[in-house]
Parts: sequence; structure tokens; C-alpha cells
Amino acid sequence: MLNNIGLPGLLLIAVVVLVLFGRGKISSLMGEVGKGITAFKKGVKDSNDELEDQSAETAKDVTPETEKDKA
Repeated sequence: MLNNIGLPGLLLIAVVVLVLFGRGKISSLMGEVGKGITAFKKGVKDSNDELEDQSAETAKDVTPETEKDKA
């Protein structure tokens, strides 16, 4: 059913949503969506940083003793 909406159908839906909710409500809603996406990206980045920090702490130094003395 949703496979054959097309561009005219999407435009009609957009106009109906605009009429129902108004420009101000839609712009504030899109602002909230943007904040949510930003918070999600920040959470993913923080999680990745935390995992990298944990893996760095558990990493072992496998350099031979003779090589350590040269550095």
C-alpha cells in the first residue's frame, strides 16, 4: 500500500500536516527532533570513547625488554 504513494501523495500529506499542526508547531517539533539526533550521536560517541579507553587500559605492552631499554 505504501509502495506506490509517489511525489504527489507525499506533497498532499505534507500540506495536510502543515494545515493541521501549523508552521510554528512543526518547526518546534523539528527542533526537538534535531536535539534528539544530536544527543543520540553524542551518546554513541561517548560510548565508543569509553570502550576505547577500557581497551587501552587492558592492553599489554609486548615490547621485548631490550627494545624498552633503547627507547
